[in-house]
Order: sequence, then structure tokens, then C-alpha cells
Amino acid sequence: YTTYFAEALIAEAEADKDIVAIHAAMGGGTGMNLFHRRFPTRCFDVGIAEQHAVTFAAGLACEGLKPFCAIYSSFLQRAYDQVVHDVDLQKLPVRFAMDRAGLVGADGPTHCGAFDVTFMACLPNMVVMAPSDETELFHMVATAAAIDDRPSCFRYPRGNGIGVELPVGNKGTPLEVGKGRILVEGERVALLGYGSAVQNCLAAAAVLESRGLQVTVADAPFCKRLDHALIRSLAKSHEVLITVEEGSIGGFGSHVAQFMALDGLLDGKLKWRRIVLPDRYIDHGSPVDQLAEA
Repeated sequence: YTTYFAEALIAEAEADKDIVAIHAAMGGGTGMNLFHRRFPTRCFDVGIAEQHAVTFAAGLACEGLKPFCAIYSSFLQRAYDQVVHDVDLQKLPVRFAMDRAGLVGADGPTHCGAFDVTFMACLPNMVVMAPSDETELFHMVATAAAIDDRPSCFRYPRGNGIGVELPVGNKGTPLEVGKGRILVEGERVALLGYGSAVQNCLAAAAVLESRGLQVTVADAPFCKRLDHALIRSLAKSHEVLITVEEGSIGGFGSHVAQFMALDGLLDGKLKWRRIVLPDRYIDHGSPVDQLAEA
């Protein structure tokens, strides 16, 4: 996913001279070494200083540039005060590319990107999104580049994509902010996945279909803004609605629950459940073992 992000950003920068990239001594880890190779004067390594990276990005945004700040999900925690006060409060269009989101295998609990959805989606001005596959990541880079009136962020996991066809010329198409989609039509049970967890939903749906239960699978690319129409439709046409995400408590599922509660969707017979990472730190291990532990 890291290389896909870099390729997508390079394609956007080819078409827009105002796009610049920032990283904190992680050129290889974030793919920004590839961007630097193509645009050496538009890529800034600020050293091991995530707080400075965020405030520097805010300054560039003030001057009309379009900064993409590429930082590991867990490392962005160090710069949260700057994200809040220097970016979101000012409603500056800084774009945060949060690598290593979710479980990270051998990198262990210090690098586990479990919390970014929770701490970013609570900010009033932030657009929060996550791709279900590598193609959607290309589209989200294009979406972030197009959002020029507020900050935005997108998370993506460590590891390989699933092997879907990529956009022509690595150039994504901006998504409609706050719009989800139905991937599989079913009945009774709906699985609403966020980000990479959509693939888990599709796998679960295949198993359930083999056992005679056809379930609905929906992709929610945006945690903020939520697709209210999609959630209403799923809640009113199914007996069970399950949100699925590879993140901590307080994330996507919590935002869906709050909307449904305020909208009266939980006042009837709908059974709602949430699948999230457990409320503890996940130890070292292979991604498969970590997922099993979770």
C-alpha cells in the first residue's frame, strides 16, 4: 500500500504543481523517497519531528500549497496537539496520509495503528476516510487533493494490496465525500465495513453464502462524513447490522452508532453489533496471528 500511495501522489503532483509532500525521516517507510526522486524540490524531510511536520504543513497550506503529510498512524499521535490547533481549528487543507494503520505484525504494539480513526474523526473539520483496496486508495489520494477547504486524512495498512486493477496512469478519480456503496446484495444481515475490513466482510459473506445465508456487504469509505442515507437503508431493510473495522473502540462503529441513536434507528427491532480491535494492546506476531488474537 505504501508504494501505491506514492505512485498515486506522484500522478496527482504531475497534474498539480502546488502539491508538496512532507515526511519525518521516513522516506523509505512512507514511500516519499519515490516522490523525492521525481520532485526533489517539492518533498521535505523534517527529521524525526512529527510535530514540526504538521505545523510546517499548516504553514505551506496557508501559502496556497497543497501539502500531503505522510506519517505512520502511531507516530501521528505525537503531533496531535498540532493537528488540532494548527490544522483543524484553522480549517487548513492539510492532507494526512496515515501509513501502518491497523495491525502491523512484527512491528508490535508501539507501531500498531489502532487509534487514528478515534482521534481524527472527533475533530469537527476533518474528513476521515479509508480505502477498502488499493484502487480505492488511488481515488482517496485524488479526493484529498481535491478537498481544498478543510483538512482530510486517509489510513491504509502495512502490506500488499489484494490485486485489483489500478487506475490508468495511476491517476485516481475524486470520490463523492460521504458516499458509500453496496458491494453484495443480501437480506436479513448487513455487514458495513470500513477500510481494509471490507475484505474481511466479503470473506465472511462468502462463508455464510456457502451455508445458505446471503448477507449484504457495504463499503463505507468515509467515517466522517458518514453516508447517512446508506446507513438508514441498511438499518431499515435488515434485521441485523454489523459494523466492522480494524481499529480501536471509539472509531467508525461508534460514529455509526451515534448517528443511528440520534436518528431513532435503534428504537425498533434492529440488532446492531460492532466488531473492533479489543481494548488492549496487541503483542508482536504475524498479521494472521494478531488478527486471531484480536
